[in-house]
Amino acid sequence: MREYLTRFAAEFGVTGMTFRDMMPSTRRALAVAEYARDQGKLRPFRAAAMEAAWRHGQDVADPEVLAHCARAAGLDPVAAVEAFDEPEYLARVMTSGAEARRNGVTGIPTVVVGGRRVVGCQPY
Repeated sequence: MREYLTRFAAEFGVTGMTFRDMMPSTRRALAVAEYARDQGKLRPFRAAAMEAAWRHGQDVADPEVLAHCARAAGLDPVAAVEAFDEPEYLARVMTSGAEARRNGVTGIPTVVVGGRRVVGCQPY
């Protein structure tokens, strides 16, 4: 699987990926992403979190990793780490997940084209 993902990512110009033996939970990172959205910093936070997870193989559930990603995105790292336990942000994450399940989403990304679901990153 790792070889396939490495080749597939290279087709998009993504190289130097690092894989973890186990995928970490993304709930905390998603809650911090909601905080970043409120601060107008979603895109830079998302880029930093993706870089940490996929290029460096870091655990995006780790508060230190999230603080580093927040700092890289121009966010207050202490406030960002506190946000991952905030009921408001966790509720947004849970609501988004529930909505996705109701709409038949079984994987990320999912794109609906002409009534058909395309699940997962696909080659051009």
